[in-house]
Parts: sequence; structure tokens; C-alpha cells
Amino acid sequence: MLQSLKDLFFPPCCKSCATHLQSFEQFICTDCRHNLPLTNYHKHNDDAIKKLFYGRLKLTNATALFHFEKRGGVQQLMHNLKYRGDKNISAFLGEWLGHELAQKTNYKDIDLVVPVPIHPKKKKTRGYNQVDGFAIAIAKHLNTSFSDSLLLKSKNTKTQVFKGRFTRSDEVFEAFSIARDAGEQGLHILLVDDILTTGATLEACAIQLLQIPNTKLSIAVMAIA
Repeated sequence: MLQSLKDLFFPPCCKSCATHLQSFEQFICTDCRHNLPLTNYHKHNDDAIKKLFYGRLKLTNATALFHFEKRGGVQQLMHNLKYRGDKNISAFLGEWLGHELAQKTNYKDIDLVVPVPIHPKKKKTRGYNQVDGFAIAIAKHLNTSFSDSLLLKSKNTKTQVFKGRFTRSDEVFEAFSIARDAGEQGLHILLVDDILTTGATLEACAIQLLQIPNTKLSIAVMAIA
């Protein structure tokens, strides 16, 4: 009853284009659902992301749900997720991508899904890691495990969003570490993040995870800039 009254006076809006949602829509409207710029990398075996890391990382698979465009609908989604407290967008996008990855044979052997961590101070301020819901939903669809304790962030770094793709920040590479008890060896780990921009954050995390013997690494992100 209370929710119905709230929706009557404050109808929910699309987190991408801000139009009012219909009763059957959730988070984004039907038009945005069909018009947001999907990459479909995982559907077409596109190695675009793997090529970005060529010579830097050995990746088994790599994909992104969306292309990120400034002032576009994906940017609005990311802004609402990270800065306006709409943390449920994370799980929504994870359900979307997770459902698609579950249909691909090259993602069926994922043993563990690991989100890129944020610094404890930032998590306390924001109240959540914007990648956790995404990672948990993907792990559920792949029928595998999730861990937010394997990879740690000990240094609070600046955002990489406005830096060039080939900008390398030594600060970022010093910010991450793996837990002392890294757990089982020989796993295929899926590392997930929100936006791939310079690639420095993912590379820094990947370098740490690949210290675990016999690890295979794949990457999935919400969007690629």
C-alpha cells in the first residue's frame, strides 16, 4: 500500500533516460532496454578487450555489457549507480549479463567471481561497492562462487574515468593486494568491474590474482569507454 502511494505521487523513472516507468518495467524503460549500446562481445567471440591488454595480461575471456558514451544513457546508469545511491542497478545489470554468459560454453568453467574492490573509506561513505551486486548476480547465473575478500584495496586512489586509455598510474598498481590466505589454486577467476577506461585498475587487480599459481583469468565489465 505504502509503495503504491509512493509510486502514485513519485512515479519511478528510468535510470537511463528519466522517463516514467510503466508498471511492468524495472530500472530502465523498454526503449532503453532495446537501444542502449550493447557490445555483444561474448556473443560474437569478439576479442576487443583482450586486444587492449595484449602484452600486458593473458586473458581467457573478456567482455563488456555496454559501450560507454559521454552524456549517453549508459553514463546516466553509471552515475545513478555510483553517486545517487541506486545500488540495485548493479544486480540488475549482473542479471542481464549473467543470463547471457550462462549460455556461452567458454564461461561455464568459471570457478570464482571477484569484484574489483573499493577502499574501505569510500565504501563507508557510499555505503556499498557498486560492483558487488553485479558480481553476485553473474556468479548466480554461472552457478559458481563469489568472493569479495580475496582481492583487497589498501590505497584510496583517484578515479581513472577521465584519463586517457593508455595512461598508466603507478599509484593504482600499488593499491591492490590479495588476501594472505589466497585460498585454492588452479581456479578460473572472473574479475568484474563497472567501467573499463584506461585498463589500469583491472590490470593492477589481475596482476595480483595471477600470483595465485595456475590461475586462469577472465574479465567482465558493465561498460567499456
